[in-house]
Amino acid sequence: MSSPRIWLYDTTLRDGAQTQGVDFTLLDKRRIAQQLDRLGVDWIEGGWPGANPIDERFFAEPPRLARARLAAFGMTRRVGRSAANDPALAAVLNAGAPTITLVGKSSARQVEGALGATRDENLAMIAESIRAACARAQEVMFDAEHFFDGFKEDPGYALACLEAALEAGARWLVLCDTNGGTLPHEVSRICARVLARFPGERLGIHAHNDTGNAVANSLAAVREGVRQIQGTLNGLGERCGNADLVTLIPTLVLKLGFTTGVTKEALAGLTQLSRTFDEALNRTPDRHRPYVGAAAFAHKAGLHASAVLRDPSYYEHIDPALVGNERDILVSDQAGRANLLARLRELGLEPDADQLGRLLSELKEREAQGFAYEGASASFELLARRVLDRVPDYFELLSFRVIDERRRNAKGELVTLSEATTKVRIGDRRFFTVAEGNGPVNALDVALRQALAPVYPSLEHMRLVDYRVRILAPERGTAAVTRVLIESADDEGRVWETVGVSGNIIDASFMALHDAITWKLLVDGARPPAWGEERR
Repeated sequence: MSSPRIWLYDTTLRDGAQTQGVDFTLLDKRRIAQQLDRLGVDWIEGGWPGANPIDERFFAEPPRLARARLAAFGMTRRVGRSAANDPALAAVLNAGAPTITLVGKSSARQVEGALGATRDENLAMIAESIRAACARAQEVMFDAEHFFDGFKEDPGYALACLEAALEAGARWLVLCDTNGGTLPHEVSRICARVLARFPGERLGIHAHNDTGNAVANSLAAVREGVRQIQGTLNGLGERCGNADLVTLIPTLVLKLGFTTGVTKEALAGLTQLSRTFDEALNRTPDRHRPYVGAAAFAHKAGLHASAVLRDPSYYEHIDPALVGNERDILVSDQAGRANLLARLRELGLEPDADQLGRLLSELKEREAQGFAYEGASASFELLARRVLDRVPDYFELLSFRVIDERRRNAKGELVTLSEATTKVRIGDRRFFTVAEGNGPVNALDVALRQALAPVYPSLEHMRLVDYRVRILAPERGTAAVTRVLIESADDEGRVWETVGVSGNIIDASFMALHDAITWKLLVDGARPPAWGEERR
């Protein structure tokens, strides 16, 4: 017997665009649509035709999709107009999308207060708009805005709105928790009432996350029998966001046994998709995001790590590889030999007892100085390989200098400029570079890349995505020791963290930056040039 099918409707290109600080370009929208198509969602909502020039151009030249259906979003006709005489509705109907989704009020209070319409007029607006859409598209959906609040206020009217859309030809009736204030037990109770009147194969759920329950509310609805879920990548959306499809998809498939359009192979690419999506938007990926976060399967305490090595299910609810993630046995001053050995084996290293002892001693000594490797796994790997003498010398920094200048520009504006000068040796070649940057660390990074990229082209695809500073021994004031953590990423979807510690923040930053570049070259299999005898 086959498992029930859940249909996935992605609203990232519209709801996600309402996120504060997110502005999709036309190229962004096309690229994201293709990523969603490869993932296996059933519908991709492209936006609101007529709302802005980018959405107009997107529907004028839509991306080629292999399996997902493109949906155009709009609203039912306005008060006092006919469906044939509403320019906003016409723009949606003329977009040429195979699926049209129209939103309309399903709360009597909102109809009378926000729209200034009568209840009967709103029902007519829904029915006439849906009929007009059915004449122009292969499939029409009705988003019942404020449905759950409307149902609490007047169940009969909320259901009447669904009935009007269904009779007019809507294929799907989507129950919207528009202000995100409904809780899972309320969703279950209300969905059960709706399912007594409408089949689950015609119902969807669109949950906002204002109480942190968008995923739970979506799951509550499908457990009652609702068969479509609307959401966004990484939970993007206005205010607190929308239901996160990145969390929902593996939960539906791996936990509840539902079938979706996402194959096992696509599910294994979920971690990379989630992280590269955030990075493309210049957002730091959430390390603690369920399933796909860098810390989702990280184990620090010695007891936990030892148990995971015996049986991963003790502290891991799924095999990380199912979603493209990986286990991380963190190494810190709390770690014993079992933790350390487990981490080394993951790296493909099998040290003897003497090497293991030396590494453990080195680790504890460095952490006493302020290094923290549980949040800098790439630096730990390099430390381990250096103790075992297995890290190539890709480059040597002979010297660097960073200058910060604060002055007024020609417009009289106060500006701060950073300039870095580096002298680098790679094999028998020496490079002298100068670069400006947005702050001293960025300037140093740019100057280093200028020297290294001609020899190591893969560094062109590496970028710094986060930079964090912590002051150690703050009682020492300006003489305190500084710990710098740098998070880097590349076009392969890899994300790695490195650490540096020094009394000088620029020196600590260079340590972390040096490790970040070295780790990238190491995993890429870069081969350093031969070093001449003149090297000291």
